[in-house]
Amino acid sequence: MNRSTRILWLVIVALVVGLCLVATEANAAGKKSATVTGCLQKGDEANEFSITGEDGKNYDLTSSSVDLGKHVGHKVTVTGTFKAESYEKDKEGTEEHEKKEAPEAGDIRVTSLKMVSDSCK
Repeated sequence: MNRSTRILWLVIVALVVGLCLVATEANAAGKKSATVTGCLQKGDEANEFSITGEDGKNYDLTSSSVDLGKHVGHKVTVTGTFKAESYEKDKEGTEEHEKKEAPEAGDIRVTSLKMVSDSCK
């Protein structure tokens, strides 16, 4: 293999690796894994729940694999895919609304749940 062929292959390999890294970062930017412990509450809509974590932030929860309804009012630890609340949605809240409720951190699609306590104390 001559020198120009080796350089061409190195450039191709570098481009492929770079594209893989960009694709991985783009996929990870919107969704991450999250674990939150707190009191599970019924949400505003059917099959929607919420939890206020020990960090004081509120998370909306949904799940197709875990029966969250059985644990309303329990202290639980949930794990799942986290999607951060968008900036645009945050701007819609009023100052009065923000003072009354915990700030919403985002949504978690729950994949596992562990009951910590059967009450929220």
